[in-house]
Amino acid sequence: MAPSLPLLLLTLLLPISTTAGPDPQCTWSGQDQPGTTTLPVMHVFSPCSPFRPRASMSWEDTVLEMDSRDRARLIYLSSQLLVPKKSIVPLASGRQLLQSTTYIVRARVGSPAQTMFVSMDTSNDAAWIPCSGCVGCSSTVFNPARSPTFRSVPCRAAQCSQVPNPRCAGTTCAFNMTYGSSTFLASLSQDSLALAADVVPGYTFGCLRHVTGSSIPPQGLLGLGRGPLSLMSQTQSLYKSTFSYCLPSYKSLNFSGSLKLGPAGQPVRMTYTPLLTNPRRPSLYYVNLIGIRVGRHPVDVPRGALAFNPATGAGTVIDSGIAFTRLVAPVYEAVRDAFRRRVRAPVSRLGGFDTCYVGKVAVPTVTFVFEGMNMTLGEENVMIHSTSGSLSCLAMAAAPGAGVGTVDSVVNVIATMQQQNHRVVFDVPNKRLGVSREPCT
Repeated sequence: MAPSLPLLLLTLLLPISTTAGPDPQCTWSGQDQPGTTTLPVMHVFSPCSPFRPRASMSWEDTVLEMDSRDRARLIYLSSQLLVPKKSIVPLASGRQLLQSTTYIVRARVGSPAQTMFVSMDTSNDAAWIPCSGCVGCSSTVFNPARSPTFRSVPCRAAQCSQVPNPRCAGTTCAFNMTYGSSTFLASLSQDSLALAADVVPGYTFGCLRHVTGSSIPPQGLLGLGRGPLSLMSQTQSLYKSTFSYCLPSYKSLNFSGSLKLGPAGQPVRMTYTPLLTNPRRPSLYYVNLIGIRVGRHPVDVPRGALAFNPATGAGTVIDSGIAFTRLVAPVYEAVRDAFRRRVRAPVSRLGGFDTCYVGKVAVPTVTFVFEGMNMTLGEENVMIHSTSGSLSCLAMAAAPGAGVGTVDSVVNVIATMQQQNHRVVFDVPNKRLGVSREPCT
């Protein structure tokens, strides 16, 4: 029997235990062919994940928690500016926020290799992992003393200027940043990084030394953003700045998808939309969302509400960390109203989800219309359902307005539930992003 949605949501919201190891029958080994490495991608609640939670809560509470989490994540994304700004620490009254991303891959660090299960984050650049002696880190850490290839990055190195808030700790480069509701201090380091059969010598990453808060992924993060310290930038000669992922549906028994690194083996039949560069938020993957349809009918979106604006940072991004798509308020309200007119049933509310229904309803498709490409979503990408099936909600919500925290402009975010069972290709050299339907399990 497939795990229920509440169990999926719990993985994103509850404090997680790192004591349980993955099932020995689980397959974490990747597959290789010339030019491509394929890694299994697991949801953190997969039976193969060491982070599956052991607690439980009601479906309603999980949805309320998720609403808080996604709002905080959006504030984090909107704060990623080149212009220095005050750190943001989103808070949710009376609720535990887990801001970490929700899909993990296996990486091996050092020589001999030490295995870490790291979150993949398309909106972050530098990788970081907990290291021995870290205060506030999980119990699973990387031990640099066991790796003769480990070395610290000196303050004079070029990489030191590529991290946020660089500082010197003696002669070693260090940096600190806010991630969700957490802050951390890390020393910039280098060691071998192995992904499947590929070994990247001298990979630059942050070695976590001090962490506050509960938002940091327990065994670290692999940054898939567009900055100079991201995986794609550091492995440009190997993977040609090209990757794709397929995120599994919550209906999948093992929540197993795939991350393909490199241009070979990517789908041949694929439609693309241009990747846009926003100098205000250079690490994010912007695309040009030009319209939305509910069923076959275009939604009457306010003029300019979807516009990409490099001067302010406004526009639409594809993200691997938000669960449910967030649209700027006037766009969301137009989509919601069009959806309600098609469904024609009494509406209820659950937290930030304001379009919920009791009992079975006929669900129309929702299509995101990008420049040069359409992405049509069926019911599994549009609705979240309670365990009993008695209540279902439109799996989208309004983004927090401008002025929240230090947000100077609001972004639309195409989230992971809407991406499930799609292959999403990030082709940076050709400045394009492709989406096609694919069973991801």
